[in-house]
Amino acid sequence: MSAFIKTILLPACIAFTLVTTAQNSGQASVAPQQSLKEGKVVYERTTQLQINMRGMDEEMTRKLPRTRTDSYELLFTPGKSLWQYLPSATDDGGTVITGNGSIQVFRTANPEEVTFANLEEAKLVTKRELDSKNYLVDESIEKLAWKLTGETKTILGYIANKAVAQQYTTRTSVSMENGEMKTQQQPDTVSVIAWFTQNIPVPAGPVFQGQLPGMILELDMNGGRVVYKAVEVSPKVNVANIKEPKGGKRITAAEYAQQRQQMMEEMRKNGANRTIRIAN
Repeated sequence: MSAFIKTILLPACIAFTLVTTAQNSGQASVAPQQSLKEGKVVYERTTQLQINMRGMDEEMTRKLPRTRTDSYELLFTPGKSLWQYLPSATDDGGTVITGNGSIQVFRTANPEEVTFANLEEAKLVTKRELDSKNYLVDESIEKLAWKLTGETKTILGYIANKAVAQQYTTRTSVSMENGEMKTQQQPDTVSVIAWFTQNIPVPAGPVFQGQLPGMILELDMNGGRVVYKAVEVSPKVNVANIKEPKGGKRITAAEYAQQRQQMMEEMRKNGANRTIRIAN
């Protein structure tokens, strides 16, 4: 589920000590919600935009937004889930950057991207668009080495447990120098904090499907650079909608990453006007 982040997840066998009663000091006691095995969760994702614009007009640089918030929904049953973008009336389509007569549009969300997770088989199928072509990207779920901290808090009436992990990735750095867009792949380690609830005993949530023994209601990646927060939980869901996406060429995650890198190189050489998604 990452557009410019090539994720290399660290497999691990995880033994969990399930914590259900402890709460953070000073937090009021809240009656836990009943167990929910199918339904819908709506999330807000806030992304800290870090765009290097050396060589651009200073006034234009000041106008660039520093954060962006997008909404998503996760439809789920015990064995499968579907993650998709929720459009809003205030969606402006992204941040427009101009330089030497060219226009680059930087987006933090792909409205057309849909991820289906077969949680029983640990498989993902993501519909992605690249250079005006649709692809169905197949990949296996590989788990991070999660550790429980013993901390809990209440989110939307659900008692949530805190888990932490490290994600080893490659990061695409995008910059503009004297009107020319440049990209560079760099190794990166991302700190991940997840708050999951066992009252929704489905191993799903933003980004990390099939990872924890309960629904992830909050997710903090890289010290707050990307934060997901559940804003609504509902037992109402049309189970028939939770299915693999259609309408694209079948491809592996490695093949998709290779084609994406080739497209970036062509854009850099040709200076073409394209849409750039800087995070997913």
